[in-house]
Amino acid sequence: MAVGDGELDGLVRGRIRALRLAQGWSLAELAGRAKLSQSTLSRIETGQRRLALDQLVDLARALDTSLDQLVETAVEDVVVSPMVDSAHGRLRWPIRAEPGITVVRQRVTAPPPKRRDRLRAHPGREWLVVLSGTAVLVLGERRIRVETNQAAEFPTMLPHALGADGGPCELLGIFDRDARRGHRIDPADHRR
Repeated sequence: MAVGDGELDGLVRGRIRALRLAQGWSLAELAGRAKLSQSTLSRIETGQRRLALDQLVDLARALDTSLDQLVETAVEDVVVSPMVDSAHGRLRWPIRAEPGITVVRQRVTAPPPKRRDRLRAHPGREWLVVLSGTAVLVLGERRIRVETNQAAEFPTMLPHALGADGGPCELLGIFDRDARRGHRIDPADHRR
């Protein structure tokens, strides 16, 4: 999916705001950490001020991420259907796992949020496998239905949220180290 200049601009502004909110920081707190005025940060988030590279570097550092992650545009298809391993009678999901992942079984009952300010963004990658029901993954402006036995993989720098559609759903959430920090998951509390 190609991202135009206007879309990239909006994506970066949304990530800055979502990362700030995920940390629980006010405009004043992030502005202080990034050595910007509160009004400048507000205008950056709302699109009333042009994005400047030096400010993006300072904001990325203050938000504990890299400039590359802040401006990443690669958005691939996120839903992965299972592969049937007939010889062993199993379903397999081809995800690119890495060391240090945490797996959490979750029951989701609430629908996904309708307001963009409820979306979160943070460094890392997440995967999910829907065990039962239907999940709705919100990635920026996209709403993606993930059905039973389907999986999804996405970079968590995209503002995102998860909800259930038509009743509860059960899923496995899989988080790399950065995503785990973004959700404040303690791996000692969950089975791997």
